Amino acid sequence: MTPPRILIVAGSDSGGGAGIQADIKTVTMLGGFAMTAVTAITAQNSLGVQAVHRIPTQLVLAQIDSVCEDLGVDAVKIGMIGSAETAAALADRLARLDGVPIVFDPVMVASSGAELADAATVAAFERLAGIATVTTPNLPELETLSSRQIASAKSMEAVALDYAGTIGAAILAKGGHLTEAPLTDLLADPRGSVRRWTSERIDTRDSHGTGCTLSSAIATGLGRGLSLVDAVSLARDYVRACMLAAPGFGHGHGPMGHALGRVPVEDIHRKE
Repeated sequence: MTPPRILIVAGSDSGGGAGIQADIKTVTMLGGFAMTAVTAITAQNSLGVQAVHRIPTQLVLAQIDSVCEDLGVDAVKIGMIGSAETAAALADRLARLDGVPIVFDPVMVASSGAELADAATVAAFERLAGIATVTTPNLPELETLSSRQIASAKSMEAVALDYAGTIGAAILAKGGHLTEAPLTDLLADPRGSVRRWTSERIDTRDSHGTGCTLSSAIATGLGRGLSLVDAVSLARDYVRACMLAAPGFGHGHGPMGHALGRVPVEDIHRKE
């Protein structure tokens, strides 16, 4: 089967747990072909972000054009953007990809607490959310996007539905920051419907890159032709499996185990 071509527009994480590195691992593990447009280079590990170098907007666009004009694209994942100028240019450029599903992870703050998007960049997010098939904010990100406070799963649902109606596109609101049990994520449709997923929390410090991994997994599912609901279900299952397979690296928020403890090349070697 021909693998779906997934264009990842995001920043690089030198520690390998999040960003483009996590995206590439996810797309590959789920049977896709990963392509990239790097928006920023970070010096980053499990303890935090030490430095950020943002890539000029025109070079980000050149990477996208290079991929689209030759290889083609079946789905797009957007992560860390880098600047308000790049966010606006991305919205213009990606709107021309007629019929290609787009997953927007509105990255604002790293797991360590480091700011990865300034106020001007966040203000430009609404246009990207409007062209996306689905936007995947965690609770603080949804509060920022909607300018509303969220204190419970019930209020998260109300805010997600309202924001989905405002932008005319789906919102996958992630409930990991809520203290309620069980953990609830919900998909709010702009027409007013809601699909919920609940699960037990996994007690681990190794959760770096969960948002990147989830959104890339959704994009890969959509690129394979899955429905949005089925793509989200696949992505949630994969993220949970990755958390359970974490290798235990680092002294802070450690990376997950994207390979799920497997070494696929060993299977090939044994067959030979």
